[in-house]
Amino acid sequence: MYGGRNPSSASRNTPERVPYSPSSVYSDASTARTSSSGGRKAVSAAARSVAGVFVSCFTPPDTGSSTKSLADSDESKAHSVASDGSRAGSERRRNSSRGVYATQNNSTHAREPGSVKFSIEEILKATRNFSPSFKIGQGGFGTVFKGRLEDGTLVAVKRAKKSVYDKHLGVEFQSEIRTLAQVEHLNLVKFYGYLEYGDERVVVVEFVPNGTLREHLDCIHSNILDLAARLDIAIDVAHAITYLHMYTDHPIIHRDIKSSNILLTENFRAKVADFGFARLAADSDSGVTHVSTQVKGTAGYLDPEYLRTYQLTEKSDVYSFGVLLVELVTGRRPIEPKRELKERITAKWAMKKFTDGDAVSTLDPRLECDSANNLALEKILELALQCLAPRRQNRPTMRRCAEILWSIRKDYREVSSSDIRSLSSSFSGRSTSIREQ
Repeated sequence: MYGGRNPSSASRNTPERVPYSPSSVYSDASTARTSSSGGRKAVSAAARSVAGVFVSCFTPPDTGSSTKSLADSDESKAHSVASDGSRAGSERRRNSSRGVYATQNNSTHAREPGSVKFSIEEILKATRNFSPSFKIGQGGFGTVFKGRLEDGTLVAVKRAKKSVYDKHLGVEFQSEIRTLAQVEHLNLVKFYGYLEYGDERVVVVEFVPNGTLREHLDCIHSNILDLAARLDIAIDVAHAITYLHMYTDHPIIHRDIKSSNILLTENFRAKVADFGFARLAADSDSGVTHVSTQVKGTAGYLDPEYLRTYQLTEKSDVYSFGVLLVELVTGRRPIEPKRELKERITAKWAMKKFTDGDAVSTLDPRLECDSANNLALEKILELALQCLAPRRQNRPTMRRCAEILWSIRKDYREVSSSDIRSLSSSFSGRSTSIREQ
């Protein structure tokens, strides 16, 4: 992982995205609730009565990871925010019609996402009685099965362990249901419904077939994600989080942005998953700048100011996104306990290298060390440094992160094209010289 990559090594290129500009992404008409508000309200009302358990992940667990989920740990208790919040609040009020944030993938699904409270018979039929052959993942709170609904829709069925039922897990289950039922964006995992039956607690979501970002950074799927693909993924995630933060006058804070919660499609589009820790943010119009809450999240990604003060804002997601950016360009996990002491906290190590003018040494050795990659690396680490600012007031908004990443991708593509033209000219010149000889 940490030596130069052979140019002949397999590398995964991301297909071209449907072109749209940052300004259109964040236009006044860029976000919306779904038109079926009656169905949404019915699901939300039913969800509030659910007493159950939250299943922690949509996908196979992040095995061997040095990161540990934190939930209500005793050890963890305990631009300006106001101006950013006020600005975001006014932007959210203007968002009233469907745009890119409500765009569907190419899909033949007949079932409207989030519109169903499933029966136990439907779940058993979809998973063939929770057949072990349909199992696709195992987490701390339960098991994930692949399923097929009667209309042919492929889904992921998250089934809770009966042995881990308790009150706070029931709250997380309800939180996930409420959040999933009201959001819809092409870079968020779609929610199809849930089941409450006796002691069964099940969430049914979109099946995303290509594994997690962390798996691809670890090369579990054999292919190496090139930097262009990683930059596209960063932009997808930035769009998803921006949508959550700007969705209503009460923005949604995800609280668990990490590579194992980023799922990839066959075309390497990123989808953010796992809303069990999601919280509604403070209403900025009331003058409140944060929500006071017990700390939840994953070690290595947690905002240190949130850890210290219990004050949760959208900027806590921005911090986690900064860690994710470092993870994307280095290929390393946020915490690597087997490395020497100064390299164990990847973000801290990478930021030190960057500020010392040695950013190139942080690049994932599987990636080519060419001019385009070096340019993008410098700019991505510069953005990460802003996201990882110790004080939330000094961090950019997620909207600003997305805009900067768009600019980085534009420059990256221009330099890459220039490099290809130069290489082509060089080969052409050598061929002419050989013929003349």
